[in-house]
Amino acid sequence: MERTMSGSLEAAAKDHLVRYGGDTFPNLFTKARGTVVTDSQGREYLDFTSGQMCATIGHNHPAIVEAVHRAGEKAFHFFSGMIPEVVAELARVLARDWLPGDLTKTIFVNTGSEATEVALRMAKMYTGGYEVLALGGSWHGITGGASSVSMASDRKGYGVPAPGVFVIPEPNAYRPYFPGMDEEAAALANLDLALKLYDMQSAGKGAAIIVEPVISAGGVLVPPRSFLVALREAADARGMLLIFDEAQTAFGRIGTRTGAEHFDVVPDIMTMSKTLGGGLPLAAVATTATIEADIHEKHFTYYTSHVSDPLTAEVGLAVLKVIEQEKLVVRANEMGAYLRGRFEDLQQRYEVIGDVRGLGLLIGVELVTDRVSRSPAHALGALTTRKCFEKGLSMNIRRRPERGSVWRIAPPLTVSTDEIDRAVEILEAALRESLEETAAGGNV
Repeated sequence: MERTMSGSLEAAAKDHLVRYGGDTFPNLFTKARGTVVTDSQGREYLDFTSGQMCATIGHNHPAIVEAVHRAGEKAFHFFSGMIPEVVAELARVLARDWLPGDLTKTIFVNTGSEATEVALRMAKMYTGGYEVLALGGSWHGITGGASSVSMASDRKGYGVPAPGVFVIPEPNAYRPYFPGMDEEAAALANLDLALKLYDMQSAGKGAAIIVEPVISAGGVLVPPRSFLVALREAADARGMLLIFDEAQTAFGRIGTRTGAEHFDVVPDIMTMSKTLGGGLPLAAVATTATIEADIHEKHFTYYTSHVSDPLTAEVGLAVLKVIEQEKLVVRANEMGAYLRGRFEDLQQRYEVIGDVRGLGLLIGVELVTDRVSRSPAHALGALTTRKCFEKGLSMNIRRRPERGSVWRIAPPLTVSTDEIDRAVEILEAALRESLEETAAGGNV
């Protein structure tokens, strides 16, 4: 009976769901707990992507389940102008314990894309401009304005994007745009050239520079601190605001409270999502009291059906409390060092692992055909990822032709050394089998 129901729902998924891209799996899924997800056949998989990079305290943490129940006893939803007490509490906790510098004013929305839209609207209203500089390899979302500043996603077929977007080549120490320089010099050369080109083309309507402190979808690229300092200076010099998209880097993932803290650079606006909701749709945008007062005076609006919802605010408070109580910021560094060490050990034994990089528990592992040419090993990466899943490990691989073949590995911060060991064993077995198959077929 159970199998019949599962088969019926699998057929329903094929018949009635819109396919939206990305990785899809043959079975449906039924439950998740901690670092493990379970499919409709009862098979368990280690989840080394934390869901969609969101479940940093583990899937269905008891504190999140409790928070949802607590919201059910009080309220899930209000009229947008009715501010729930729990929303005010979450804003205070963020300002007091988590946000950098003088970022003290926050608005709570639903997704990372929506947070980007809020940030861009804020910057454009505050400055009176509309021009935005974004990094190559960036991912800020898929809605209208957010997609226009996202360079790691598909951009074709969706009509005319918002005007005024300019690209800064992303720092990539492994694949520099300026070979022969050290990492810092190459990154600053990228920015210098991009700013010269922007200044030539600008209509004098600069609004913002937007950047992920760690460029995740672009291949887990960690820029040198001097690059982010230079972005701060470039924004100031042009009367633009600096926006940090911390969807993945905030709240412990990289071993600090935020990317701003790690690099010691404070933006004017900071967006947060994924890691704040722990698996529920909660995003936030924080800015300074000065900017908030200015745009309020200019009648800034962003009222949606689910702005300031109490349900997700309850969950956000619970997530932050768990991160603090379980010391998960420190744990991200400890487990991240352990995980990175295991991959660096594999790198010593497998020529196809060209680079291991990242911060905390956000790790990138780049696959190449050989270390001299550094040609991306796309076929090998895709095959190994599939074999990993067949053996019980779910991982994410970036395989856009211009981005290299990079595993993006980000398990929950609660992951254990035993789970890391098991995941690495599965990955090594899958890689070994894939190498044998690709060698036999003459294709890496």
